Amino acid sequence: MSINILQYEKDVWKTADLLIASGIKQSDFPKYMMPFFALLMVESRLVREAKRLKEEIGDIEIEDFIDMFQLEGLGYNDFVIRKNKTLKDICKNDKTFDVDFHAYLKAFDPETKYLLGVDKGTEEEKFLDISGISGLLKKKRILFETVQAWSEIDLTPYNNSEITTLEEHIKRKWADISAETAGEQYTPDDIISLITDIIASKIEDNEKFLTIYDPTCGGGNLLFGVEDKIKENFKRPTATYGEDWNDSLYALAKIESRFRVGSQIEHGNTLTEIKFIEKKFDVIVANPPYGVDWKGYQKDIVNDTTERFVALPSISDGQFLFTQHILYQLADDGLAVVVHNGSTLFSGDAGSGESAIRKHFLDNDWVEAIIQMPTDEFFNTGIYTYLWIFNKNKPSNRKDKVMLINAANLFVPLKKSKGKKRKQMSEDNRIEIVKAFTEFKNNEYCKIFDKWHFYFNKQSIILTNVDVDGKSVEMPNKVDRNGDVKEEKSIKLEPKSIAILDSFKENGMKAINEMVITKFENKNYSSLANYYEGYFKSFVNDFEYKDDAFVLIDKQGNSFHYDNNKETIVVKDKDQKESYLGNGKIVIKSTYKKKTTTKEEHILVTAEITKDLQKDYEIIPFNPIEEENQKQIAAFMAKYITKPFEYLDNTIGVEINFNKVFYIPEKLRDTIKITADLKQLELDLANLEKELAI
Repeated sequence: MSINILQYEKDVWKTADLLIASGIKQSDFPKYMMPFFALLMVESRLVREAKRLKEEIGDIEIEDFIDMFQLEGLGYNDFVIRKNKTLKDICKNDKTFDVDFHAYLKAFDPETKYLLGVDKGTEEEKFLDISGISGLLKKKRILFETVQAWSEIDLTPYNNSEITTLEEHIKRKWADISAETAGEQYTPDDIISLITDIIASKIEDNEKFLTIYDPTCGGGNLLFGVEDKIKENFKRPTATYGEDWNDSLYALAKIESRFRVGSQIEHGNTLTEIKFIEKKFDVIVANPPYGVDWKGYQKDIVNDTTERFVALPSISDGQFLFTQHILYQLADDGLAVVVHNGSTLFSGDAGSGESAIRKHFLDNDWVEAIIQMPTDEFFNTGIYTYLWIFNKNKPSNRKDKVMLINAANLFVPLKKSKGKKRKQMSEDNRIEIVKAFTEFKNNEYCKIFDKWHFYFNKQSIILTNVDVDGKSVEMPNKVDRNGDVKEEKSIKLEPKSIAILDSFKENGMKAINEMVITKFENKNYSSLANYYEGYFKSFVNDFEYKDDAFVLIDKQGNSFHYDNNKETIVVKDKDQKESYLGNGKIVIKSTYKKKTTTKEEHILVTAEITKDLQKDYEIIPFNPIEEENQKQIAAFMAKYITKPFEYLDNTIGVEINFNKVFYIPEKLRDTIKITADLKQLELDLANLEKELAI
């Protein structure tokens, strides 16, 4: 790459001086600058390609030359190709500028005009809207000066890769200042180089076309950057495919694609409009948006018929939707490298969409490696990021294995920050990472696991709580219709009265002395039904059987209360003789009964004793052999669960915890040294007290 192309970065930003002087907000700079940068890209390429073609075919009639040039499919501008006049030429005469500039824009071919937004109607799509922006600049009387400033930047000596590099730097600054692009993570050149190095370590150098796809291509810097770097080291012909929903970034990528052999860029939402549904790709690279919700097209995702989405992630973050799409479009022997934040590693419990998606990836054995990047590597976020490497044709020695590479400390600091980017990976750093990836050996920053290591059982259970003696209430048995003996769910009581002392209430005592209530004394309610719904139901629900003052008396004169110290239900008979039923619940219920032919309307209060059941779950290591997995669960329960329990559903989850894998515990100081330090501090304190006394 010509090292001096980045000298134009400051020249591009000089054009913003005119915007500042005209009172245009900095956050609006991308809207005003992007169309002209695209215009510059188009013109420089047209000039360069026209020169190349002339050198190839020699002097011919201009009409024949134009026909041949248009067959190249690069776009066309009559001013540039026929008249040999560029922006710089039309800026030489400020008196004819307005007419010439308008004619210059109109001289583009229809597709280029469509992308640039030349003379678009109010209802038509404006990808870059150069006519509209030019009109605004003309009103501010700076159109000529703006175009003149842009025309001084000559990109014709540079190839596609070099111009893409400059474009990436400019777009990064736009992302930093624009609220519209703040959520987009542009992939820096050092990460593009690392992604390419990883891909290069897995592909062969042959004559077979290598198809490269980016479903969230933005302006194309990752897609085209990978292509260019592969071409530097491989003779293989390449074809690039991309799609993006952002109008202006799509236009930049589309313009770029027209000057590349075998490149196709489409506009649309990858998750709802699959532009390349019939294709499977050899290589897929992507840095999809993360932390961005997909609520706006939730209905389309839920009703998707492609079977791409085995599960749906949280509505607040759609990055795993893109990853599922990527795996859907990856060839059976394909390789994908996808940038994610950390949430895709561990967010979502077992049974959640995220966990189910991770499980799907590992079940199919598509995950070859995950690499943790340093913080502060991207332009507008300082968080940890991760490269997921998916391989649908893993070597036999890597089957059912997953490699974790901790590259968090493999970086060099930048001398000058670029937005939030304060670090970058040097060539040596990249070589070290790729070496670890290709060697496939455990070391201090590379760990290899059976994929099952990341699976776990979430075993749900119903616990029966017991008293201090390990006893719970025993339920009576019943015989069902089939003749099977089963345990009753409760012991029905016939209460005479229920009372609970509550010193925090105004009345001091809450009590129920009638179990069948037909009348009430409360002028606030017009009927027994209203009285029940408005007052009595909640009054009964407020009784707490574990309250020390709770007492229930049945018709036989037995009293029931709960002993919190022994965690048991205590029964006292008429003679005050105590017995213990075991741990359980005393449940008070009330229901309103409508009037019938035999009974008047009434409120019925009932009481029963039930077991104190508690739903819980245990996280237990997983074994892929079902029989062994069940034995492992049983052994775990026998070791750690002391209460009676019943099994409920078992859900298998998947979580990848980098911090746990690479955690290095802090080495504690020796106790002898700590004691010596404390004695020294005591001595210093005593000396200080003596000095103060003096």
